[in-house]
Amino acid sequence: MPLRPKKTLLIGVAALAALVTGTLPVVNAAAAPSPTISKDPFGTLSDGTKVWRYTLTSSAISVKIITYGGIVQRLDAPDRHGHRTDVVLGFPKLDDYVAKNNPGPYFGALIGRYGNRIAKGTFTLDGTTYHLPLNNNGNSLHGGPKGFDTKVWSATPVKTKNAVGVRLDYTSPDGDMNYPGTLKTSVTYTLSGSSLRLDYHATTDRATVVNLTNHSYFNLAGEGSGGIYDHRLRLNANRYTPVDSTLIPTGQLAPVAGTPMDFTKATPIGARIRDGFQQLAYGQGYDHNWVLNGSGFRLAAEVGEPTSGRVLKIYTDQPGIQFYSGNFLDGTLYGTSGRQYRQGDGFALETQHFPDSPNHSNFPSTVLRPGQTYRTSTVWSFSAH
Repeated sequence: MPLRPKKTLLIGVAALAALVTGTLPVVNAAAAPSPTISKDPFGTLSDGTKVWRYTLTSSAISVKIITYGGIVQRLDAPDRHGHRTDVVLGFPKLDDYVAKNNPGPYFGALIGRYGNRIAKGTFTLDGTTYHLPLNNNGNSLHGGPKGFDTKVWSATPVKTKNAVGVRLDYTSPDGDMNYPGTLKTSVTYTLSGSSLRLDYHATTDRATVVNLTNHSYFNLAGEGSGGIYDHRLRLNANRYTPVDSTLIPTGQLAPVAGTPMDFTKATPIGARIRDGFQQLAYGQGYDHNWVLNGSGFRLAAEVGEPTSGRVLKIYTDQPGIQFYSGNFLDGTLYGTSGRQYRQGDGFALETQHFPDSPNHSNFPSTVLRPGQTYRTSTVWSFSAH
């Protein structure tokens, strides 16, 4: 499977197809107010670098994104009665993100150069072996201790009649976290109606590996409202990649049928999380990559919260999605609303190539070479029933 997945769209998702191709329809556009974008300061780093927060607002939802780490700091979506609530976990201040987000939960952050884990921080490319900094049980996680989540991205606002967005750019120099090649990266967040689109783009001057994603945690009942085990999850995946005790894939593509990893039908997240299944013991819950069915731009995941009626659908052209059930939230962090985050108070669904792909020839390749362009898109679509 190539690094640049083809955007072959499924019949029946025309509106989301338009999100990817750039035509961004809004239902009842004539009656809906035009979306807006604003900017305000969000603090200053110790070296004097200013961090800005961009607020994108449509008639349906609003999202706040900061230039530090490209972080989704807040996302307000309506329930079945039209009441808007923040549905992502995060911190109220820049200092919290700097001090607690890495190492830590990576709330809302853009992840790179390599989302997820690389075994022992080592991979070989074109005969050269690279050694990355180790920051997670003897492995390299999410690009290392100074990954893209710790960088200040330059920002350019984007506005059309029916959409607003912000393009974030960051150039990772050759040797950054010991990865080869100068990687020029841009990620564009675009809001239209009730959907937020994430477009990733990268080029390199030297062969390297790339796996970009966003690490937002959701709680559709509302940030800081408690556990997410009653959320009903459906994943468009018949297989997953089992892991060892350090959460590195074994290389197997295993069927989910007959195991607690089967979310082919909507199932409460907590229904089987304590069933004693060895894979769940390794991760203290769900922290695994699922192999998405099909190819092209398609539905990857759907989550519903019964009390509020909120529903999140995630569409992507990536081959995998990491479902993480917030297992390592331990009560030491206090979020945007000042409430404590405990185990299972949020979940992440990270669209991605598979973890440790550079060390598994049977996994889709994450190699990017000069002259190639890394392109991938993900859409978060919100509704309420």
